[in-house]
Amino acid sequence: MFKKLIFTFLGFALLSCSDEAQPKPSGELRLEYPVAKYQRFTSPCNFGFEYSDFANVKEAKNPCWYYIEYPEMKAKVFITYFPIKNDFDLHVKESEKMVYEHTIKASSIDTKSFSFPERRVFGNFYELKGQSASNLQFFVTDSTRHYLTANLYFSTRPKPDSLAPAVDYIKNDMLHLIETFEWKN
Repeated sequence: MFKKLIFTFLGFALLSCSDEAQPKPSGELRLEYPVAKYQRFTSPCNFGFEYSDFANVKEAKNPCWYYIEYPEMKAKVFITYFPIKNDFDLHVKESEKMVYEHTIKASSIDTKSFSFPERRVFGNFYELKGQSASNLQFFVTDSTRHYLTANLYFSTRPKPDSLAPAVDYIKNDMLHLIETFEWKN
């Protein structure tokens, strides 16, 4: 009788040692993108650059405005071009306003200036961290005749952790775009 009681107790002890079922935390997919191969885009609006073959350049509503679409990432880089007509300071202020409107959600804003005097290409590149609606922005100018801005937006709610691989990929593309940017005249 004592042996049966011990085996019964051990049986219950072994069965009751299992972990309680707990729901798995939701996770995000690991996103990987192909190595970028670049192709040339030349606008009839006095500029050209290289962009990734993982993206498409499309015309926007206004003349000389474009967007680079990344369909797999549900992202677009909006490009706007303005001829300078004694309003250079106004364009710079408007670009900075676009960046600093995101300070409400951005945890930090990193600004890097760039200068390629041999091509008359000057500007600033902005990287916005945190839950900002636009993670990357820049402007390019020759400071006398031409001014161009670009802003990255995703067709999803800002989730810095899950968007990080896409932002990094597009950041490299945007930096390449700047490095290959040329004014026609």
